[in-house]
Amino acid sequence: MPLEEIEKQITQLSPEELKKFSAWFDDYLSDEWDRQIERDVTAGKFDKIFAEIDADVKAGLVQPL
Repeated sequence: MPLEEIEKQITQLSPEELKKFSAWFDDYLSDEWDRQIERDVTAGKFDKIFAEIDADVKAGLVQPL
């Protein structure tokens, strides 16, 4: 379905339907963000920064909160 059709359908929702859709979409985006982070971790995109953090901890440069 083209994006324009989806947008049109959304504008035709009742206030209650729009509220439900909005809540669902917020949850969807949050879950998608989590999945993206998981993909990035699996792909090794954070390996360098994790190594830097480990080095800082071992060097005593990090203090507990």
